[in-house]
Amino acid sequence: MVAPGALRVVRCGGSAVRGARAVFSADSKQVGRGAGAAAYLLCASGDFVKVYSVSTEETLRLMGGHADLVTGIQLNPHNHMQLYSSSLDGTIKLWDFMDGILIKTFTIGSKLLALYTLASAEDSVFVVIPKKGERDTFQLVSVKLTKGAGQDLEVKELSVVLNDVGASVKHTAFGREGAYVVSVKDMNLQVYFFEQKLLNRFSLSTTKTKEGDNSFSCVVCHPTEDCIATGHGDGKIRLWRNFHHRKEYTYSTLHWHHDIVMDMAFSMEGTRLLSGGVESVLVQWHNESSCQKDFLPRLGSPIEYISMSSDGTLCCTLHTDNRITIINSNLRFSRSIQGLIKSRDVKTGLVVDPRTKALVLNGEPGHLQFYSLQSDQQLFSLDIVQRQYIHQAGLKQSDLVKVAFSAQGTWLATVEESEEVTDPELQLKLWLYDEETQSFKLNTRINTPHDNHITDMCFRDMDELGDESLILVTTGRDCVFKVWVLIEDTDPEAQQSVSWSCDFVGSYRNYQATNCCFSEDGSLLAVSFEETVTVWDTLTWDLKCTFCHPPGNIRNICFGRLTCSKYLIGATDYGFLCCWNLLTCALEWSAHLNIVVLQPDPLSEHIAAVSWLSKESSLFVFKPSEPLPVYIQRNICKEKILLAAFVPRDEPEMISSEKYLWLRKSQPFFLTDTQELMTLSTKSLEERLTPSSKQLAVEECLPVTPFSLLLGKHRHQQAEENLDLGKPVVHNKQEQASPAVKELLHTPAHVLPSASFLCTIFINSLLISKESKSAEEVADEVEMESEKAEGDSDEEDVTAMEQEDTSHMEFLGEMTCKLSKSQEKELRKIRKMDYSWISAF
Repeated sequence: MVAPGALRVVRCGGSAVRGARAVFSADSKQVGRGAGAAAYLLCASGDFVKVYSVSTEETLRLMGGHADLVTGIQLNPHNHMQLYSSSLDGTIKLWDFMDGILIKTFTIGSKLLALYTLASAEDSVFVVIPKKGERDTFQLVSVKLTKGAGQDLEVKELSVVLNDVGASVKHTAFGREGAYVVSVKDMNLQVYFFEQKLLNRFSLSTTKTKEGDNSFSCVVCHPTEDCIATGHGDGKIRLWRNFHHRKEYTYSTLHWHHDIVMDMAFSMEGTRLLSGGVESVLVQWHNESSCQKDFLPRLGSPIEYISMSSDGTLCCTLHTDNRITIINSNLRFSRSIQGLIKSRDVKTGLVVDPRTKALVLNGEPGHLQFYSLQSDQQLFSLDIVQRQYIHQAGLKQSDLVKVAFSAQGTWLATVEESEEVTDPELQLKLWLYDEETQSFKLNTRINTPHDNHITDMCFRDMDELGDESLILVTTGRDCVFKVWVLIEDTDPEAQQSVSWSCDFVGSYRNYQATNCCFSEDGSLLAVSFEETVTVWDTLTWDLKCTFCHPPGNIRNICFGRLTCSKYLIGATDYGFLCCWNLLTCALEWSAHLNIVVLQPDPLSEHIAAVSWLSKESSLFVFKPSEPLPVYIQRNICKEKILLAAFVPRDEPEMISSEKYLWLRKSQPFFLTDTQELMTLSTKSLEERLTPSSKQLAVEECLPVTPFSLLLGKHRHQQAEENLDLGKPVVHNKQEQASPAVKELLHTPAHVLPSASFLCTIFINSLLISKESKSAEEVADEVEMESEKAEGDSDEEDVTAMEQEDTSHMEFLGEMTCKLSKSQEKELRKIRKMDYSWISAF
């Protein structure tokens, strides 16, 4: 049951996973879990840290505790089962990421923009913080982590290492064995040697070349040699050597990228250098030579960060659209982890797929992404535009702008248009769902369906009718709305039997058509033309009535549902929310609210309205028949909410509070201008994950060894033989799941008590109590008792049967006959007989 007042805002997807470099869990041999233990990938995602399974791509755990964006994550160099995380909230947190336990919180008191750890620096980490009193100036400081018994500790020892460093984690790197630290910013590179306490500075020319700006963009250090690799804005990579001397330094140049080098990473041996940029191509340089390089192209979007696993077998790239790509050491694609992909602009709106209940919206350029809310993963991506997208500024390319589903999800309508403002290229496509391929196939392509931009599109939502009732309506800036219907295709060469055609064109006083929606029964169509809402009869296409509430154009419209189907709701861009009565053709009520999102619940009478005022979004949930809202949530978030959708629940939720009854059948989701997905829920994001997703069980990570296969097969065969011979299957105490043994195996080693303390508990759990009797002893006692009762009469047997408790049989609704003692004795004799001679026949 949901307790009153327990409703809260939960961020459930879309948070940027590119706030910091990703981190692989340590190699299995280092962790001590045994050979073949599964690897995990840890990523900063908004104010959470996510733990992914490399093998299954599943989100295993969410570690939340920071109050602001996570800016850095690093494994504890002295305990690879622990993780440090830094945040803009001014704290460093130490986690046991295998169990999701927060161990320590260190408060710095200043915004932390990057985090670094060194094996040689015991009880210390390095962070980048803003310099006090100066704007856009940052410094690298060493933080001495306070020791103490409490969980929340305040850090008091800070020592400045470098001034005027870059704010990004990519602008600072530590050299071989932590002997020196390198930082880049603008045209300057500085190297600080810890033992000598020597600082060397180097500068590049500020003149721009034909290739572009040669300012520093990132820096990494060779793991075994004194070599620094720097990336630049003109696409070049410079390899610096002999930088111990200010004047005798040298550098060589590698060049393939046509634009800024966004990140780099050396292999563990240092023989390979990986680089990535806006081309969505991972480049591998061999032996620091420009002639020896390999490529992994078409990774989907620009590469933001590159990370290497500790054993060098895997590489990870984080992309600007929140995609995570895992790559093998031979530069072969392994797998991709895709949550809610960030698009340049979500023009399609937030739509729910009736089949999968997935959220559908813009994904990578020209694609529709189907995002699963349950697993926080992308189900699949549908290529709509079917053209190669070129990541280059200034190019006018086609993109997806509108999408709509039919009531059952059988038909999908999409609109794509070029980025031209005055004369765009438009295409309306109708897709039919194919049950065999479990995907959508293009059925009809309509070039230039309108003479100007299409502003809205919707299907007639009528579940009970067939294809003959299907209607699609589009509105455009060409001052008309068009009605499209499904017709039989008479062309003998056509591959499909039906196609779509325009059936009616409507207009109103040469105003631009902006929004459209059907009533619940499909008998009425509402189309807004600037300041006016028109209502049309869908049988005759006659104009029935008009509504207007000046000043301001109509921003959103929707019909009421169920008991409120006689109302029409509209929001204007001048800050009015209006409710009109369709029976009286009069204004029922109005409210002065700057509504930017108006979303009806398809399963109830409730409508969600989101307002934007004074840099905060507020939620109002109401019924059109009642002027007072049933729920108000002020300041739901600081970001501006652009889109919303109600997703039907699989089963209605049990709700005790009348205040939250509107959440019973559907759950609302909101998308902000930063493309973060939020919802209202009584559960935290950690609780919303399935239990199987959250557990990092040891037995699931360990491989099946030949010995375990042999032992398991032997036990299985022995159990089958016992059952075939009628022998009871006796389980020893040692074979049963003892709580003490379970606790010993499942508790992390670093939090277990001493072995001497565990020894007594472990040995006692293996001992068999004297009070318990084996199955053979029990059988012998029963046989002795039956021999004593052999001379008893049948009446005594019947009396004994009547005295047996048969309540459990009656509960099952039937009576089961119980054998008498004499019959049991005969049955035991039959079981002991040797029937092996039958096998000869």
